[in-house]
Amino acid sequence: MSQRELVVLGTASQVPTRTRNHNGYLLLWDGEGLLFDPGEGTQRQLLYAGVSASAVRRVCVTHFHGDHCLGLPGVIQRINLDRPPHPFSVHYPASGQHFFERLRHASVFHETVELRPEPITGPGELAAPGAPYSLRAARLSHPVESFGYRLTEPDGRRLLPERLAARGIRGPLVGELQRHGTVTAPDGSTVALAEVSEERPGQSAAFVMDTRLCDGVAELAAGVDLLVIEATFLEADAELAQAHGHLTAGQAARVAAEAGVRTLVLAHFSQRYPDLEGHRAEARRHFDGDLVLAEDLLRVPVPRRR
Repeated sequence: MSQRELVVLGTASQVPTRTRNHNGYLLLWDGEGLLFDPGEGTQRQLLYAGVSASAVRRVCVTHFHGDHCLGLPGVIQRINLDRPPHPFSVHYPASGQHFFERLRHASVFHETVELRPEPITGPGELAAPGAPYSLRAARLSHPVESFGYRLTEPDGRRLLPERLAARGIRGPLVGELQRHGTVTAPDGSTVALAEVSEERPGQSAAFVMDTRLCDGVAELAAGVDLLVIEATFLEADAELAQAHGHLTAGQAARVAAEAGVRTLVLAHFSQRYPDLEGHRAEARRHFDGDLVLAEDLLRVPVPRRR
């Protein structure tokens, strides 16, 4: 079975703590790794997680605050050191182009792998040629320009063996049916794909970091199987969250409940909360699905298909 899981590399906001590294979230999707917001220390966290930097095919930066991007130089240089046989892309807000250039060329190294800068000028579909998914960005609400990301697998169909057998479809005929949508059965009748299969909804995941509540949050979260979302503060500090462009655990959980999210991963915790039971209790008041309070090096599987 294809591997689809989230590898949590870091969960701290603004500054790392003794138990939490700066941000870093790697989504493994059928052998392709999407690295979100590599904060300082991400290269070492990949080592601890047992994941090669060569697995990274795409880096997605939400914004250019340091806890979300200062690990980019190390990740870029490590990928070039490992020399994977494929290029990799970096998506980031176009308004931070000068920050990207500084991070990309932060020190001397030998470039061996093609890096494809993919600056984002506005919300919408992002270029992901050849990927087994579509990738979309939505604008968030933070003191600096910030975008969240959503990965969506196209819907497909699952063949039903008993229906295939009933119509005599086997061997090379199965492949022909999948390629063309219809096939001539041994009895001379025409069999359509829809007759011997059922819909298979595509899986989806969304990544929402530093933001207040806004339309983009709801857009990204709508119906996703896996939502990784910041929960920097608790409701008692809601005014502080609003002022600094962040969410509370309660707000994140309400978004997930209203959106029909299946697995909710809360992350990006302020250092003011050494214990996260308050986050758990606050989230549970609104969300009764699969709830995960992210810890460094935790692995979270993408939920099984509906």
